[in-house]
Amino acid sequence: MNLIEAFLAEHCFKITGARLVESKQSIPHYYLSVACCVDKMSDLRARINDNRKDGEPKVSVNDFVLKACAVALRKVPEVNSQWAGESIRQMHSVDLSVAVQTERGLITPIVPDADRKTLKEMSAKVRELAQKAKENTLLPAEFMGGTFTVRSHLDKKFRQKRAGQSLVSAVCSLVGLNCC
Repeated sequence: MNLIEAFLAEHCFKITGARLVESKQSIPHYYLSVACCVDKMSDLRARINDNRKDGEPKVSVNDFVLKACAVALRKVPEVNSQWAGESIRQMHSVDLSVAVQTERGLITPIVPDADRKTLKEMSAKVRELAQKAKENTLLPAEFMGGTFTVRSHLDKKFRQKRAGQSLVSAVCSLVGLNCC
């Protein structure tokens, strides 16, 4: 009885795997964490969702995290950088890679110019990209080249399930979320 089954890796996961190995082997790493109270954000989210138009999707906690990261990266551009061998490349655009779990594994589609999007635009873009990721229809330009990766593991009470400490693309920063 053969207990091992091999599958050919899809192109996007070959790229993801190569980037993960590259980032873990060649890029300096450090991890920071912070606990934050999100009561006011939760109240704002409830008000936004209560006042949405018919058919308009709800804004998620993750949408707020993405928006906060995008604004922070614009305000502190040194964090929005990539290791490039002998130098550090500071990026001019804020292109957030957002971790999406699919049947085939984790992939990080990119929200381009995230700092220029409203909360609702960010939410709509993430939903669109997540759907394409789950349907396996992302184009390479939609999952290659992000400048910052966001991966949160929040349960319905907004508490951290587990913090991911892996970079999927060769970026210097990853945010894990721990809220109380």
